[in-house]
Amino acid sequence: MNKTIAIVAATAAAALGLTACDVRKTQEGKVDAPKYEVTKKQDGDVQLPKYDVTGPDVKVESKETTVKVPTVKTEEKKVDVPTVDVKTGKEKAAEQGKK
Repeated sequence: MNKTIAIVAATAAAALGLTACDVRKTQEGKVDAPKYEVTKKQDGDVQLPKYDVTGPDVKVESKETTVKVPTVKTEEKKVDVPTVDVKTGKEKAAEQGKK
């Protein structure tokens, strides 16, 4: 149980950490893509196959029956759970006096 709580908390912290980033572009990008010439060699003709499909008949019904099921009892217990404090990139920059 404690391991599950720790995993959930860590995942939540990672997701929050990624969304709290402040991103600024510091340099323009440049791409020089090569150019190609393409010529058609012949005309094409496509004929897809045809299918006749007969689906199955499906009947969904229910019937009442008796089965043994487990019962679960719960209790309250005090446990230590992790806490997370996140400063966004903007908050961090503001503390350092940056814009």
